[in-house]
Amino acid sequence: MHPTILRRESPIARLLARASLTTATKRTATQATATQATGPGKRGQCCVRTFAGAVSALLMWLTCFAGNAGAQPAGDSSVAKPLNILFILCDDHRFDCLGAAGHPFLETPHIDSLAKNGAMLTHAYVTTSLCSPSRASILTGQYAHNHRVVDNYHPVDPDLTFFPQQLQKAGYETAFIGKWHKGGDIDDPQRGFDHWVAFKGQGTYWPDGHGTTREVPQTTYDGFNVNGKRVEQQGYITDELTDYAIDWLSSRDDDKPFFLYLSHKAVHADFVPADRHRGRYDDQPLPIRTPTVQEMDAGKMPMWLRNQRNSRHGADFGYNIADFSPAVYYRRYCEALLAVDDSVGRLVAELNSRGLGDETLVVYMGDNGFQFGDHGLIDKRTAYEASAKVPLLMQAPGKIPPGQVFDGLVGNIDIGPTLLQAASAPALPEVDGISFWDAICQADANALSRKHLLYEYYWERNYPHTPTLHAIIGGRWKYIRCHGLWDRDEFYDLQNDPGEMNNLIESPQHADRIAEMNSQLWQMLAESNGMDVPLLEDRGPRFPWRHPEHAQQATFPQEYFRRTEKE
Repeated sequence: MHPTILRRESPIARLLARASLTTATKRTATQATATQATGPGKRGQCCVRTFAGAVSALLMWLTCFAGNAGAQPAGDSSVAKPLNILFILCDDHRFDCLGAAGHPFLETPHIDSLAKNGAMLTHAYVTTSLCSPSRASILTGQYAHNHRVVDNYHPVDPDLTFFPQQLQKAGYETAFIGKWHKGGDIDDPQRGFDHWVAFKGQGTYWPDGHGTTREVPQTTYDGFNVNGKRVEQQGYITDELTDYAIDWLSSRDDDKPFFLYLSHKAVHADFVPADRHRGRYDDQPLPIRTPTVQEMDAGKMPMWLRNQRNSRHGADFGYNIADFSPAVYYRRYCEALLAVDDSVGRLVAELNSRGLGDETLVVYMGDNGFQFGDHGLIDKRTAYEASAKVPLLMQAPGKIPPGQVFDGLVGNIDIGPTLLQAASAPALPEVDGISFWDAICQADANALSRKHLLYEYYWERNYPHTPTLHAIIGGRWKYIRCHGLWDRDEFYDLQNDPGEMNNLIESPQHADRIAEMNSQLWQMLAESNGMDVPLLEDRGPRFPWRHPEHAQQATFPQEYFRRTEKE
């Protein structure tokens, strides 16, 4: 059975279903590995810039100006005014939870309007499906094995460059508002931002904690750090962060272009909707089917996946709650998204009221997906579509053609390079991603040559259920390699098996393709300096628990049993 969300048909949903994936990966700046760094938060290696690298960076910077000029509307001979940029990041927003994606009941009219007035990017992925690593990849344009943020407890190397620093060099006034979440309890003002509003760890939906069924790790009730001063949280977090964003827009320097990064807590678990939305979807069914243990065995799912079903991140024992219900959690999740949609509507209305709507690039994105019974799991971390694929919508009047369904392959590592080109700002000095600005402005997905992205996730002692994984994602075929386990790898045909429930890894018919993608994986790792496993000291609590009465331990794959080596 196909466990992906059941959609109502819409024009965008039908195009989404037919979309083919294209685009590919290449490092755009030269670098060499140097000595091992020491101390918490270091990425374990530093990069030595060569003269050739500096020349390359200069050429990239000049290319940004040329590329951006090419994106101007025909007949506009005047000097282009720099685009303002509003970047809205939503936590744990899976790709199919949008009205524009054909969701059967979720109402997201304001987010959907970005698709109507701009572009809906239907093949957007994160290269690590976990909050802190994904957010670090957005800021740096780098894979996790390069920025070295591989869990939710360690900070970013202070020597890394964030793309807003490059915007500052181009004359932008910058602001960060919301969830920083790189380094546990860190909420101090960070480089690249002139204005700062953040909270520690996961923060809290309400200052009194009401509405939650459990307290998640890294929950904090310390309010906000506003430009270095502590300020109490007053109300519902999504609304209050939006208030801070609008306040900044009303008080900033109008002579400069701006970059505003609004980073929502929502919709991270434990899902708490605004009081005005709670109960809206009480009568709605879960549109995702959880496969049975028998179906998982028949599909030749790996042992680790079968075992994770009965764990903190499994549908049988979600968050170690004895009577956990994916359906109830999903309803609360959808209800919590409604305030995020309200936030988008308020911000776009504010831009329009100030005459800035036509001068602003608005970007909406999820930091990773989320599973609600898909593959018998909840949460994220895996390379499956429900975990790694995210919504990405962009609106820029006069630049991005409206109503566009863009099916080129893009990743979170591409956000920085793309926004820097859109702003005619200097490129990042060290980067794995590419800019897709010209391609989306020309509505030409074929302009992107990259066909695959590298996916990586590194085992966390806190959550031992998911192993270290590397994968080739973004095309028809998906190859997933688990590291350090006596277990099956995975290989899926997404065209014929979009739910990824028929593992073809042992299929003789696909042996050559699997070997080819294994070689491609190692080539992509080598080309991006990814040939070592980042190790960080243990931090935070551990959750190794299983329920004694739920899904039992998986057995070894049948094909592993034989009486002699050559049997």
